[in-house]
Amino acid sequence: MAGRSFRIRLSDIREEIAGIKALTKDADAESFAASWAMKRAIEHALLIIAEAAKHIPDNVKATRPEVPWQKMHGLGNMLRHEYRRIDPDILWSVVTDHLDELDRAAAALLEGLRE
Repeated sequence: MAGRSFRIRLSDIREEIAGIKALTKDADAESFAASWAMKRAIEHALLIIAEAAKHIPDNVKATRPEVPWQKMHGLGNMLRHEYRRIDPDILWSVVTDHLDELDRAAAALLEGLRE
């Protein structure tokens, strides 16, 4: 089975962000922290995003320096290996403060591939 292209990985990132936004559209930090199901869903979506980002070539990532690629990898590792130490406030911060920028970058990278 051939590996997935990084174009598909970028699409995966955008899909997960859309899912996170839909799930959290009526939530706030308090309702998020109180919802086991929402936290787990967001953790899983962020794991997918982190894994997809790992497979985007470094030269492509370098064209979007505003994205904290290394921090995304670190978050993925934390979610995989240190899951008991995940602070809901940090996850909420990722959802509210960082996903829009990542979505814009992924969209721009995809658009650049079409040209």
